[in-house]
Amino acid sequence: MARPRMFDEDRALEAAMRTFWAHGYDATSTQDLCGATGLGRSSIYNTFSSKHDLFRRALARYMDEKTGAQVELLEDGTRPAVERIRTLFRLVIDDEEPETGCLTVNTTVELARRDPVVAAALERDLQRRLASFRAVIEAGRRDGAITSGRDTGDLARFLNAVIGGMRVSAQGGADRAALEAIAETALDALGR
Repeated sequence: MARPRMFDEDRALEAAMRTFWAHGYDATSTQDLCGATGLGRSSIYNTFSSKHDLFRRALARYMDEKTGAQVELLEDGTRPAVERIRTLFRLVIDDEEPETGCLTVNTTVELARRDPVVAAALERDLQRRLASFRAVIEAGRRDGAITSGRDTGDLARFLNAVIGGMRVSAQGGADRAALEAIAETALDALGR
């Protein structure tokens, strides 16, 4: 008879996510994960199979939370389209933990080219974000606030790249004024 789990799996996954977010996949050891989660090696491996499986689940959790919040904001039809984009930029600027950056951006840089499972998860997340950007850009065109003649898909990728760049800039020590200037330049590029 299998012994029942004596820990909160959700809490352990959250702790693992934060550890991977702070250190990256390669630099996070199993011992780091044991320390963060309060679990022994056998509990980690019995529950999550491997460090890679735990990382994959932690990344999925992060993307569900962060991308879900971004999509919800961008799809809020009660607010003007440009205001939704501006609010998203403000959330990036107001990030309370700029030194950790974005787990999705960090993982793209660290693993996307060499880990097909992670690359596929990142691609699905990217497509979800791009769809929300395309929708808000189309809404902005309909209300006349976005006048750029560029392709909607190109503008969506541009906004996504701006946010990624802002997160990397903040990680590198860019101050609030620099990040605000980036955001305003991006809004200008939309022809607001």
